[in-house]
Amino acid sequence: MGTIKVEEKFCPKNHSCPTVRMCPAGAISQKSPYSAPEIDYSKCTNCGLCTQSCYAFVSK
Repeated sequence: MGTIKVEEKFCPKNHSCPTVRMCPAGAISQKSPYSAPEIDYSKCTNCGLCTQSCYAFVSK
């Protein structure tokens, strides 16, 4: 698996991102319900759970 990134054009940015709570490494955060989620690559383990739950998260 490659590096996971957020494809902002696919993120609706109109709600609290559910992947923030599901990330086992705590690598995903969101500044507000109206912003795209951000990935802290120093914490991300590339497990891919976020890519399975949201089409805005992709592995490159």
